[in-house]
Amino acid sequence: MAKSLKLLFFLVFLCNVGYPSWAQTCTSSFSSNRLFSSCQSLQQLNANFAWTYEPGNGSIRMAFTARPDASGGWVAWGINPDAAMMGGTRALIAFKHSNGTVLVQTYNVTDANKGAPLEPSKIDFTVEDTAVEFKNNQITIFATWKLKNNKTTVNHVWNTGGAVKGLVPQAHAFASANLASKGTIDLKSGVATTSTSTPHHALKNRHGILNVVGWGILLPIGIMFARYLRQFESADPAWFYLHAFCQTVGYALGVAGWATGLKLGSYSKGVVYSQHRSIGIAIFVFGTLQVFALLLRPKKDHKFRKYWNIYHHSLGYTVVVLSILNMFKGFDILQPENKWKRAYIIVISTLGGIAVILEIASWIIFFRRRDSKGSRTSNSAASNGGRKRPGV
Repeated sequence: MAKSLKLLFFLVFLCNVGYPSWAQTCTSSFSSNRLFSSCQSLQQLNANFAWTYEPGNGSIRMAFTARPDASGGWVAWGINPDAAMMGGTRALIAFKHSNGTVLVQTYNVTDANKGAPLEPSKIDFTVEDTAVEFKNNQITIFATWKLKNNKTTVNHVWNTGGAVKGLVPQAHAFASANLASKGTIDLKSGVATTSTSTPHHALKNRHGILNVVGWGILLPIGIMFARYLRQFESADPAWFYLHAFCQTVGYALGVAGWATGLKLGSYSKGVVYSQHRSIGIAIFVFGTLQVFALLLRPKKDHKFRKYWNIYHHSLGYTVVVLSILNMFKGFDILQPENKWKRAYIIVISTLGGIAVILEIASWIIFFRRRDSKGSRTSNSAASNGGRKRPGV
């Protein structure tokens, strides 16, 4: 019994000694003697969050620390009243201005839609005593937030970016850490959960796979079937069915990928990749026009068939070129593991190499057929001339 009591007193002693040490790690990096009662190391982006809940007025004093993606980059922390997601977040965003000063502004992410820049704006939270400091290449945001209806369990979202133009933060990366930097936290008890499985993370994978397979692989293969097999009489009409199958399936997968891209964008309002988005819309429009053009295809002997062929071939090659270009822009945005980008480069390079070989072979066959036809024509003419000579 005595040994048990001694062990109990020893554990209590350790707890009493350990608590100040834990509290010190929460406050040691802050200047101006700023102290906080709770802190957490956030799982994503190597960020830290410290706070003190004030039950008397239902507010929190907070400090958020993170490293920008570049020297002129930004860090952000905010509260989303509706869900643990970026769209709808009321945020504080801080960055080092080009003149050397470090600024912090409020941004209402819900207003940053339809491609509009994420300009500083008022938010529907009372935020006071904002301050910011830059130390060891990290930015710390300080502020006091008045919580609505004294609600202590909040959805908080944070992120980092690499560039700011004027007062407008540019888009953050689409790496897994950036997409998963959100969670729910009870500011009174300190209990927190971090989102580890996000719907838009799954959509990101689907978006990439559907577009790569549809627009980026099947469409080029379909064009190769049409261009290089149709010159062989034995391959007719097999080349047409192979071409139609690849283009139809590729278009269906591509449209599904385009739709998931639209949905993915709705999870990141205010983050718009204009070039990737514009090229994607152009690919969808041109691909749809190709599908409808099949319904208006003239017969082979029709006088307008050659003009339809020019239109069909030109638009088809345009779609493929834009698709391959947009695949690489998508890789830069979504930032998947390098093996996926390398795999696509290998596939598209292999298809390109095969196309070059087949193109050379096609021209060789074309010239041989032309020479053979010319030779037969000459022989025929000579033979006819020889028969005519005696009669002259």
